[in-house]
Amino acid sequence: MDKKPDPANWEYKSLYRGDIARYKRKGDSCLGLNPKKQCISWEGTSTEKKRSHKHIERYFTKKSVGLMNVDGLAVSSQPEARSLEPLSFIPVKGVDDAAPPATSWLNPLGIYDQATTQWLQGQGPSEQESRPPDSQPDRESALLKARVEEFNRKVRENPRDTELWMAFVAFQDELMRSPGLYAVEEGEPEMRKRSLRLVLEKKLAILERAIESNPSSVDLKLAKLKLCAEFWEPATLLKEWQKLIFLHPNNTALWQKYLLFCQSQFSTFSVSKIQSLYGKCLSTLSAVRDGSIVSHPELPGTEEAMFALFLQQCHFLRQAGHSEKAVSLFQAMVDFTFFKPDSVKGLPTKGQVEFFEPFWDSGEPRAGEKGARGWRAWMHQQEWGGWVAVGADDDDEEPEDEDQEIGDKTLPRWQIWLAAERSRDHRHWRPWRPDKARKQTEEDCEDPERQVLFDDLGQSLIQLSSPDLQFQMMAAFLQFLGVPSGFSPPTPCLYLAMDENSIFDSELYDEKPLTFLDLCCSGVGCVGRMEPLGGRHWPRGPSREGEEFIRNVFHLALPLFAGRERSQLCVSWLRYEITKVIWCLHTKNKKRLKSQGKNCKKLAKNLLKEPDNRNSFCLWQQYAHLEWLLGNTEDARKVFDAALGAAGSRGLGDPELCELGLLYAALEAELSPPVGGAAPARAVHVLSGLTERRPYGPCTGQVSAVHVLKARRAYEHALQDWLGERRGPDPGPPDRFSRLVSLAKCFMLFQYLTVGVDAAGRVYEQVFAGLRGSVSAEAAGLEGALEAVTLMHTSLLRFHGRVAAHPLAPLRQALSEALRLYPGNQLLWRAYVQIQSKSHSASRTRRFFHAITRSAKLLEPWLFAIEAERMRKRLVDAVQRVDGREVHATLPETGLTHRIRALFESAVRSDHGSQCPLLWRMYLNFLVSLGNKERSKGVFYKALQNCPWAKALYMDAVEYFPDEMQEVVDLMTEKELRVRLPLEELELLLED
Repeated sequence: MDKKPDPANWEYKSLYRGDIARYKRKGDSCLGLNPKKQCISWEGTSTEKKRSHKHIERYFTKKSVGLMNVDGLAVSSQPEARSLEPLSFIPVKGVDDAAPPATSWLNPLGIYDQATTQWLQGQGPSEQESRPPDSQPDRESALLKARVEEFNRKVRENPRDTELWMAFVAFQDELMRSPGLYAVEEGEPEMRKRSLRLVLEKKLAILERAIESNPSSVDLKLAKLKLCAEFWEPATLLKEWQKLIFLHPNNTALWQKYLLFCQSQFSTFSVSKIQSLYGKCLSTLSAVRDGSIVSHPELPGTEEAMFALFLQQCHFLRQAGHSEKAVSLFQAMVDFTFFKPDSVKGLPTKGQVEFFEPFWDSGEPRAGEKGARGWRAWMHQQEWGGWVAVGADDDDEEPEDEDQEIGDKTLPRWQIWLAAERSRDHRHWRPWRPDKARKQTEEDCEDPERQVLFDDLGQSLIQLSSPDLQFQMMAAFLQFLGVPSGFSPPTPCLYLAMDENSIFDSELYDEKPLTFLDLCCSGVGCVGRMEPLGGRHWPRGPSREGEEFIRNVFHLALPLFAGRERSQLCVSWLRYEITKVIWCLHTKNKKRLKSQGKNCKKLAKNLLKEPDNRNSFCLWQQYAHLEWLLGNTEDARKVFDAALGAAGSRGLGDPELCELGLLYAALEAELSPPVGGAAPARAVHVLSGLTERRPYGPCTGQVSAVHVLKARRAYEHALQDWLGERRGPDPGPPDRFSRLVSLAKCFMLFQYLTVGVDAAGRVYEQVFAGLRGSVSAEAAGLEGALEAVTLMHTSLLRFHGRVAAHPLAPLRQALSEALRLYPGNQLLWRAYVQIQSKSHSASRTRRFFHAITRSAKLLEPWLFAIEAERMRKRLVDAVQRVDGREVHATLPETGLTHRIRALFESAVRSDHGSQCPLLWRMYLNFLVSLGNKERSKGVFYKALQNCPWAKALYMDAVEYFPDEMQEVVDLMTEKELRVRLPLEELELLLED
């Protein structure tokens, strides 16, 4: 090395103020200090101009030079005394200024450190030196490696354990999140992509090993298909699905997932394809049940799963706009199930369907149409030579005049189209049939799509042998028509069918927490409704012809059932009429209220006149409630007293009688709530009268303390007897759970009125502890009973908070505990969201929702978490914007918009949320409310990728993006969704 570098041989590398100045020998490319390459780096503090040779020489002799290592970092910056002698080399100081190693034959210059010297000697460091520091990441990595080894050992020892394989696959996600081989720093998207792909490939390899060991496991194959959706093209994935279905045609869970996969593939979706696929699914499962497919036996629960798939198909057609086909499916199933001729019952399903086709094409009235007699009667009459010709009735009403579809032609074109399309949806949901009395033919139908052919539904007809499923099918048909029959679809079908936000309507529950009429607004729309999101969801009822259709269904269905099931149908009919009374009360439409109330009372009296209904306490309860709603309090009390008096001394042993007395007492409590410890005399009289063994008598005054004490003892003994029966070997009577629910609810209300709200809570705790401590094989009935008692407890707390000064903490705690147990209960969620909206601090609510959404697989926690945040945002916006002007926020909230968007993104990635039309409609509506049009369009097309069958999404897009109306309607036509008013017809109507 030269004693003094020649500036002529050095060139400028880079120099920035406050940064590092680098110089190197001309022609060399290295950086850092190297004696052979003559490359030097140090700190520079001068300008960015290239230094002259004098500046370079000055830097070589500067006393405060900070020498750098190969990475450009300073290794020594301490000033040294200027040496008078020229330097023969450039010294490099260590960080700790350690003493130089001693010279030896291996290290003659003394430039190697101890580790290098040991390496040259063929030695390694001592055990103490080689041991790495005991850091937390190292411990975690060791634990993860140990768990990987444990998984490998277990799957080698138990290769048939499919749950173990699935756990091993899920463990890969934990590896991804933990520091180790797969951990990637933030801000490295490409590295993260490669790492994610590595984890997916590792999962796929594990699943392939698992399938080799378990070739008949459907769950492992489903997991593989779900994983391969990240790698394969849709066409390849579809072929693999078809292979899997071919190998397992008897697996209903596999069919359900296959249908959902095909239904949510936007590129290959069309209504006709999915409709035929549903038909293939149901016909194949029917062949398995009949034994026609001998290679695959029928699996347990096949009939229930087929019924769920049938409902899923009906709601799919309704949401796609093909209401006529969905109603025809229900009509055909009613005849195929209840009016089947005896001569065809022994045939397989395919043979029965072939005999059913002539009846369907004969033009005879079907279920819901006037004069329907059924398939069996038609078959018998055909054997005798056909029907006797009967002339048309002279008093037939003229068909309902259609409302003028286009009222104001000055409105924007998209508004006119939406109004006309929704109007036709509301009026034309029934299949069109030629009226023989008016000499109509099929050519007289203006819209051929309103006619339903047998080919559209023949393959989807199934046999329901279980009486319970037969009644559920009729209840599902009524619910489909908008009648509150109390039926709710199974969970997988429920979230697919959700398309309206009625689940958040809690106005009735807030006003009357003890006596509200549960309308079962589960978010599933009924036929003929295509309302915008956020509109009123009160049951206005269909058109006049639709009302007649529903009445005909009831007249046809009532003779098919007896006992409790027939009573439930009558109650559903009366509740349907009562809901229209409630709507009139809510809208303050006095003229319609008078006529509707008169018709409703007439129906109630006619139903009670029937011999089978005279002792139906459920009907008496609905009739008395109707009188109370109409403001006829004294008449309602007479009805209640007459019904209780006719019961004799059955008392607490009859659950329907207990429910009647409970409603009576709750109405009296809401009319005159307990104030200052004075309980309403009528309510206490009713509840204590249920415990007496003598006939009930009307209230004449205050109930004595002795009677109250006796009634309390009777309730306690009855409850203890029931809980004692639970611990015995005898399973008890079939209505034991309904008896417990009615008994506990009456006792809780009695304790609340006579002692206080804490006493009612102790009754709930006693029931809860007694049921939770018992082991029962009937888990569904037990959970249902606990859920009903819990709902009564929370309703009492809500009522008490309305009529008295009481802290919200007990109610908040009760709701939180209840929702941890029943995360799918929408009434509890409504109450929780309403209560939490009154709190200024949202942290507790957010923590609770976060915990529930992580543990529960249901969709309700996500929906109500979003609704809670939106309520808070509406509150903040209302405070910040007064008369359109911006003011300072009194409730400082930041990040609400981003939080809501993050909740939506997490929800639509969940298993049930990605194919829920309601969730996508809410997401689209929220983004539009923010005014971000481009992002809203992106979410709309993303929603179509997951729910291409939901007509409501397309209608929302026309409303939110009017300029894209032509494109959206063309897309609906391409996917074969029902467009009742083509844009060409709209142009003709606007020209007239």
